[in-house]
Amino acid sequence: MQLRKLLIVGAGQAGLQLALGLQARDYDVTVMSNRTADEIRTGRVTSTQCMFGAALAHERDAGLDFWADQAPRIPGLGISVAGDSGTPGAPRAVDWLGRLDAPAQSVDQRVKMAGWLETFAERGGKVVVHAATAADLDYFSLAYDLVLVAAGKGETVSMFRPDAARSPYRDPQRALAVAYVHGLAPRPEHPDVAAVRCNLVPGVGELIVIPALTTSGPCDILFWEGVPGGPADAFEAVAGPAEHLALTLDLMRRFTPWEYERASAVELTDANATLTGGFTPTVREPVAELPGGGLVLGVADVVVANDPLTGQGSNNAAKCAAAYLDSITERGELPFDRAWMHSAFDRFWTQAGPSTRWTNAMLGGPQDHVRRLLAAAQTQPRIADRIANGFDRPADFAEWFYDAGAAADYLAATA
Repeated sequence: MQLRKLLIVGAGQAGLQLALGLQARDYDVTVMSNRTADEIRTGRVTSTQCMFGAALAHERDAGLDFWADQAPRIPGLGISVAGDSGTPGAPRAVDWLGRLDAPAQSVDQRVKMAGWLETFAERGGKVVVHAATAADLDYFSLAYDLVLVAAGKGETVSMFRPDAARSPYRDPQRALAVAYVHGLAPRPEHPDVAAVRCNLVPGVGELIVIPALTTSGPCDILFWEGVPGGPADAFEAVAGPAEHLALTLDLMRRFTPWEYERASAVELTDANATLTGGFTPTVREPVAELPGGGLVLGVADVVVANDPLTGQGSNNAAKCAAAYLDSITERGELPFDRAWMHSAFDRFWTQAGPSTRWTNAMLGGPQDHVRRLLAAAQTQPRIADRIANGFDRPADFAEWFYDAGAAADYLAATA
């Protein structure tokens, strides 16, 4: 029996996880990447990421958790909310730490994607180093049984039409600024518990701090999500990495002094450790039709691009790869037609839909009943733990988080 031939365009979390999974199941897989493994490893950071229990389980089940013993284990997730005014030095109105049911981990995608791409090639996979265009895909669609687009940037994304019903935004909702650093001290409230810290500053944005593993070892990620036009939307004019870090720290000093206190000794992990940008959160139609009539299937953030505020990007990518892997193998020898492509995406959407709803809800800032939930978590660890584990299982929020009446009932039941 002839092996089914698949082309995956993009060498990120979803593309490579899916490629390695298909390779292990004896598919003939080609990966098209716009960079070599060495170029990925020595290039600029491409993302923030914190993968929670369900996503890590997909990697572990596939034997791809190569850095599990090297990356910091993250058993906690904490939320701090500055005073309502958002003025410099405003005290914390809320501050707590929740415990995760399963530890999270963060591995710099330069480390992971370079390693996975090399592994794919070492196991006999074909790697084509080329930035794909729509014309390329038109040609390749004739040579492969299935073409999957997993490159979340570039010309190929524009082939997929926005799903207006699922895409409420027309502009970026945050200005993003990332710095990977060494030397950040632990939070004094829990010095022995590595934790993601989400700091909400009304009117300014969010500072998210993530323990991680990078090319030079364990580190921390300092990630500002600035409200457009606000004080943290100020990184476009920075002259270089040193100025980027200085601005990051100055904003911390002004708006999250409790985090700034532990940053006196930080330095960038390397010369490529900063990243700025922004994008409009968008859900797209999962199937694109090529000029020649061929069809391609969108993967992960090509079709579900959420703002990174709630840390769902890499988690959704891992879940998408796992869902598509099952859909492909269950298809057997039947053609990968349009109906099948939509069914494969629908399978992924059962997980991506709840995370999209939650992320979009939080982009508008916490409503009054959510503020009450966050405040109650300070004195009720059960609530803190449930919110923390919602980062891993966003579907749980539907029962009690979005509706003021349901939140009140939940608070009454837990009082």
